[in-house]
Amino acid sequence: MAPAIYLSHPSSLLHDTGPHPERAERIVAIEAELERHDYFGMRRDEAPLVDEVTLAAVHPVRYIRAIDELCAAGGGAIDADTVVVEASYEAALRGAGGAARLVDLLLSGEARTGFSALRPPGHHAEAARAMGFCLFNNVAVAAQRALDAHGAGRVLVLDWDVHHGNGTNDIFHASDEVLFVSLHESPLYPGTGPASDVGSGAGTGYTVNLPVAAGTGDATYASLVEHVVAPLARAYEPRLILVSAGFDGHREDPLAGIALTEAGFAAMTGTVRRLGAELGVPVGGVLEGGYALGALARSTAATLAVLTAADPPPAVADLPLAPEANAALERLSERWPALGARR
Repeated sequence: MAPAIYLSHPSSLLHDTGPHPERAERIVAIEAELERHDYFGMRRDEAPLVDEVTLAAVHPVRYIRAIDELCAAGGGAIDADTVVVEASYEAALRGAGGAARLVDLLLSGEARTGFSALRPPGHHAEAARAMGFCLFNNVAVAAQRALDAHGAGRVLVLDWDVHHGNGTNDIFHASDEVLFVSLHESPLYPGTGPASDVGSGAGTGYTVNLPVAAGTGDATYASLVEHVVAPLARAYEPRLILVSAGFDGHREDPLAGIALTEAGFAAMTGTVRRLGAELGVPVGGVLEGGYALGALARSTAATLAVLTAADPPPAVADLPLAPEANAALERLSERWPALGARR
């Protein structure tokens, strides 16, 4: 069995955001918890610097240069939420590089599952705009790497961060080569991701937004992934599954109102692992948010325990179809007829 891979780099600790929710202690907390579990047997590698061609496939060179120059000048606040210091540029290059390297390892067969645990996170970063703690869109770089360097053709990106991944949404808005599915609290920052946003042009139908209300918990999230995301994936037949793995949907997180627990993240990961096995494709996770340190660490561990297990867990028999999942099936079945049979 090919090993699972864990990518990280010390530069993540040098991206000094000061008294900020997205801080270096996030990585410290995660890795202290994973150390207790011997990293679930994952092979640990250092994330490389992303090469400019790979990064420029998502972000314009002038934007990359602007981030470089700001950091080289000592940094500063990009907006009310997003701050950089001199070391932030390398950290961001490693974040994108770790996600791209993860794809290389997965699609070469060197690993069947893996996780890239670096910061700053990425899913809010638009092609030419940093925002929401994010500089470069790590998961978008990874997905584009799969398409350009490996000829993957079709990539599924599941974003379960509590905030809508507006950057990933927009980068692949007009593409049918990436099926982007986002589960997120609404209303909440950044205010994007209504169910009515389904993509554009050739990408119409390949953007799937599944907004949920504050207070939503494990059962509904598990139902949405099992009853909506899984049949979408079967119909789409991706060559790679990537998860934008934010853990700020945990009920202890200070920045949102979703009520997930570690069990909820494990359940969603279980469905994704079963999908990977059923479709014969690798599965990788890229760290996004999560700001309650204990909850973040435990949730990451719960996710990696399932991601790295020798076999996927069995499906939950008769998992109830949540009203939110039923509504999504109703809405999506027009563009995805295979979903209609499940209602």
